[in-house]
Amino acid sequence: MTKRSSWAGVGVAIAVTIAPPLSPAVAQSSQPAPPYKAPVISDTGRLPGPRQPIFFRHDIHAGQDRIPCLYCHSTVTISSEPGIPALQTCFGCHQMIGGSTPSHQAEIKKVREAFANRQPPHWIRVHALPGFVRFPHQRHIKVLGTEGCTNCHGDVRTMPQVYQVATLRMGWCINCHVQRNVSRDCTVCHY
Repeated sequence: MTKRSSWAGVGVAIAVTIAPPLSPAVAQSSQPAPPYKAPVISDTGRLPGPRQPIFFRHDIHAGQDRIPCLYCHSTVTISSEPGIPALQTCFGCHQMIGGSTPSHQAEIKKVREAFANRQPPHWIRVHALPGFVRFPHQRHIKVLGTEGCTNCHGDVRTMPQVYQVATLRMGWCINCHVQRNVSRDCTVCHY
């Protein structure tokens, strides 16, 4: 089945292959799920979200290649911040993996040059909360598990460029707490 989607009215159409649900027999077998194939992006100017210094494709890394979020965001289970991966994490793979297309090769070259120059990229923050709000990631991961990331960040496994999908405003957060029947005391987030 193929689905065409448009992001936030910007008119970007991408064909995304969605696998049909697995039958119970297949779901219980040792057969892997059908692979996700990230779409080819020829015009990045219309993608939602901020343009980063290196066009890092979550849909390729987390979606197509199925690299777990915690491989790169390893501090999320012990810190209030998920952390931007160290350039060494990227270089660990990309000293050997060169990319399959000229555009991928150009972005990987930026990773290699940044590593060689010991100059990490200046990433643009996508999800930001006001300074008077505390969002301890480790507490949320402990309760929701690593799949809980999609509650706030959306399914980045299908995003060529990460963008903010949830408002992250107080009412949105409180609604989540109400649905899960957890504390709504002000001091939980404001301290």
